[in-house]
Amino acid sequence: MADVSHEEVDGAAVLALVGDDRAGAVVTFAGVVRNHDDGKAVTGIEYVGHPSASETMAEVVAEFAERDGVHAIAARHRVGVLGIGGVALYVAVAASHRKQAFDCASDLVDTVKERLPIWKKQLLADGTHEWSQCP
Repeated sequence: MADVSHEEVDGAAVLALVGDDRAGAVVTFAGVVRNHDDGKAVTGIEYVGHPSASETMAEVVAEFAERDGVHAIAARHRVGVLGIGGVALYVAVAASHRKQAFDCASDLVDTVKERLPIWKKQLLADGTHEWSQCP
């Protein structure tokens, strides 16, 4: 799985997709909406995705799937309005060894944040908003 969806991210379902008997390590990452950013109180985030976002996610995941020792990867990014605690990005990586799994998951998250055409509209507690991660 490598997609972008308006549906709530089910971490257990994403994790279930990477089960592999060859894997000695499975690493997960959940990017969660927090209640602050740069000293400002945040009440939620609206993620807005370009129509090519799912295709880009699939391309990025395919690149990382070819890493040495990696057996399975699943990643899902949510778009729409998320409240505090909402899962925006969930990644699961199964690899032969823990370092391979940790490194792959970390690098994958960084690359998704760099390349995925999804923008964040942070909803602030004072009733205003600000955009971040925009080109």
